[in-house]
Parts: sequence; structure tokens; C-alpha cells
Amino acid sequence: MSPILQRAGFRAFRAGRFSRLWRPRTACWGLALVAVAVGLLLSGLMQGSLPVPVSAIGRAIFSPEALSAEQQYVVWDIRLPRLLMALLCGGMLGMAGAAMQSITRNGLADPGLLGVKEGSSVAVLALILLFPALGVVWRPLVGMVGGLLAALIVLLLARDFSRPRFILLGIGVSWSFAAGIGVFMTTADVRDVQTALVWLAGSLHAATWPLLLVASGWALPAALILFLTARASDVALLGNEAALGLGVRLNGLMRVRFIAPVLLTAACVSCAGSIGFVGLIAPHMARFLLRGGQVALLSGSALLGALLVLVADTLGRLAFAPLQIPAGIVISLIGGPFFLLLLWQRRDRL
Repeated sequence: MSPILQRAGFRAFRAGRFSRLWRPRTACWGLALVAVAVGLLLSGLMQGSLPVPVSAIGRAIFSPEALSAEQQYVVWDIRLPRLLMALLCGGMLGMAGAAMQSITRNGLADPGLLGVKEGSSVAVLALILLFPALGVVWRPLVGMVGGLLAALIVLLLARDFSRPRFILLGIGVSWSFAAGIGVFMTTADVRDVQTALVWLAGSLHAATWPLLLVASGWALPAALILFLTARASDVALLGNEAALGLGVRLNGLMRVRFIAPVLLTAACVSCAGSIGFVGLIAPHMARFLLRGGQVALLSGSALLGALLVLVADTLGRLAFAPLQIPAGIVISLIGGPFFLLLLWQRRDRL
């Protein structure tokens, strides 16, 4: 291995004919984030209106019949699906943001700022209110159609992923869809408005095992696409000429890596409502902590996004109990100033 790679922190891992470069520092940070996520998950299972002692957590997971009926219901049917949904949605949004920023080569890119989140929200909201008999399995599909429509409108207007106006047009399109939601809020029945408000705020209180399975079923293929195309994406970041010279088909790569974040965002919005800024914040934190290529960036963004949503949901659930604040509102309180800071840092390039 070359001295340059060694100075950059890389080490060679060999097992027979298989060999791969890896960074011990990145791996340690990844393991630390996983440990923090597990700790927060266990802490969330214990805390709430019905406290569950530490000694009962193991029994709750591996032998729930040993618990009382009340504890079993609270842990298995309410808290565990909600916490796992928070981790899954945060991971999906983190990966979507990392992929979108790599495609556009712009640190301000985020599916929530490109109209994808609002487009998915409008489509799913229409499905819930106009066709309430349809099951939750249809929500991600309808949300993906709405998100793709919004993203295609932005792309047709901007004509290029990498220009700053792509982000600005995305913000304008998202406002247009948000205005459509506002029209609904002022004209619909008050009961429908209450249902829509709770869902749009990004609340995870309605998480169930079937909904978690639906979200996982749509998230896994999209995540696989991003990881399988990670090496080609690393090459694409070298520039169009270098990527073409190394055999990367840029048009096909961009299409595939553009659809995957839309699918991840649509699945999250469909199952947990509108949760913003995670896809913007998590990739920047991942670049700061985990230096590396697209695999490290995607993995770190997923872990940090999961932690962000889990912490936000736990704070919203416990800080003002018995009143619960949706996770989307808690994250917006952090994400708004973070976005303004990024805009200020890039004020000369917009």
C-alpha cells in the first residue's frame, strides 16, 4: 500500500484473495454511533408514562410473556414500533440527503428543499382523504409519484443538477406545493384538518408493525441501489471527463441515484409524515466525523439521521409529557438555523 494512502488513514484488509482498504477511525466512529443508537433505543423503551425498569427490558424483548399485560402492550405495541420507525425514517432521510448532495454537488441539496417532500405529502394526503379505504401499502407508491413529479418539475426548469438555481427552484416548487396544502387546510372539514395537521407535523405516534414493514420494504431496494452505485458515484465526483474516461455511464448513474432518494423520501413521508432538515444536517455531520467515500458517507448519514430523528422524537415525547410534540417540529427548530448558516457560508456562490 502506498505511503499516501497510509497517511490518509487507510489500512489494507486481506482475507485470501479478497482485499479492501478501510479506515480504522471511520470504523470506530461507526461502531460508536451504533452503540449510541442502541443505548437511546433502550432508554426510550424504559421511559414514558409507564416506566419499565432496566431488568424488564431483556424480558420485554426476548420473553414478553414474563411481563404483565400492560407492560407487554406498552413495550411491544407502542414504544418499540415507534422507536424503530424513528430510526428507519431518520436513516432513510439521511441517505436521501447524502445522495442528493452528491448528485447535485451542492451541500444545500436535500429532498425536503427540492419539493420532493411536499410533493409526496400532497399525494399521500389526497390518498388518505379521498380514498381512505386503501391500505397503507399504497401510500409509498402514491408518495413516490408525487415526489417524482415535483423533482421532475424542478429538473426541467433548472436543466442541470449542478447549478445553484436547481436548489432555488426546488425551494420555489416546494412553496407552491405547500400553498396547495394550505388551501386544503382552509377549506376542508375541521376533522380532516386535525388528522392532516398531526400527520404533516411528522409525528411518529401512529407507528405500527405493519407500517414499519411497509417502510422497510420500500427502503431496502433504494438503499441497495445507492450502495451498489457508490463506487461509480465516487468516480463521477472526479469530473465528467474523468468519469467517462473510466467507463462510468453518467446519464444512467444520475437517473438511478436521482430516483433512489425520491423513493426513500416518499417512503418516509408516507409512513411518518413530513420530517424536514434531516437530509440536510446528517450528511454534513457525517463528512465531519467520517471522512471517506460514498459508502462511508451513506452509512454515516444513515446512522446520524437515525439518531437525529430518535432524539427529536424522544424529546418531543418526554420533555413536555403528557403533551407530545411531533419529531418534525423538534427537528425544524434545529434545522432552520442550520440551513441559514449554510446559506451564509455560500452567500458568494448563489
